[in-house]
Amino acid sequence: MVYASAFCPAITDISSRGYADSKTLTHETREKLFRAIDADRGVGWAAHIMSAQHISHNMLGRDKVSLNNLAFDATCHVIRTALDAGANVKEVYVDTVGDADRHRDRLKRVFPAIEFTVCPKADSLYPIVSAASIVAKVLRDTSLTECQKSLGLQGEVGTGYPGDAATVAWLKQHIHPVFGFPPLVRQSWETCARLLEPPEAVSVKFEADEAAESGDAGRPGQQRLNFASSSGSGMVETSGLGRHTYFRFRKLQRVTEAF
Repeated sequence: MVYASAFCPAITDISSRGYADSKTLTHETREKLFRAIDADRGVGWAAHIMSAQHISHNMLGRDKVSLNNLAFDATCHVIRTALDAGANVKEVYVDTVGDADRHRDRLKRVFPAIEFTVCPKADSLYPIVSAASIVAKVLRDTSLTECQKSLGLQGEVGTGYPGDAATVAWLKQHIHPVFGFPPLVRQSWETCARLLEPPEAVSVKFEADEAAESGDAGRPGQQRLNFASSSGSGMVETSGLGRHTYFRFRKLQRVTEAF
């Protein structure tokens, strides 16, 4: 996932340069406009690239971070990059993530000296946001192509949207029935989660899942994995409450008899 910003002097009129929502432009037009933006000394740009593995790690890890929060952090990053480059940023136009007013207020708290305009479809309404969307799309496509080559993957990836048949076909072509998708793919994507079900993949069930289904999920304390004898006499069940975090995080239980 790529987040980008473009910036220029407020007095510069860029409305006639052909910038538009990158999704409405052909690949060739985007490439041409990106080269023009990159060569224009009156327009700067910054980008922040988040790998699929980075996003999945944050969304599926123990301390979960939502995609909206990752997007917010990326937005802050590209604004700081422009400031660090010496740009005197006074106004920022942002394509919203979630509720526009809430997103604007969060940005305002981080950058109180900047005036923010946050709204849906900003990449269609404001040429400077359109320029940023072109930068993001070109860098995303380039990064995707290079990643595919480095991993030895073949086929047309498509747009990356769930409604794109080419994208879904590529995912099905590259799915592993047990280990899921290659590093190029965001495992936390709902479309991928649906594909990781039979018949494309195999179901995996853990003892903790069985305990939850039998009603243990409502009990306080940690779920347990029982490695003792099937009779259960070798394990002393504990709730985990009051125990050191070393044992609770590793789901370690007291045992009197291993086998």
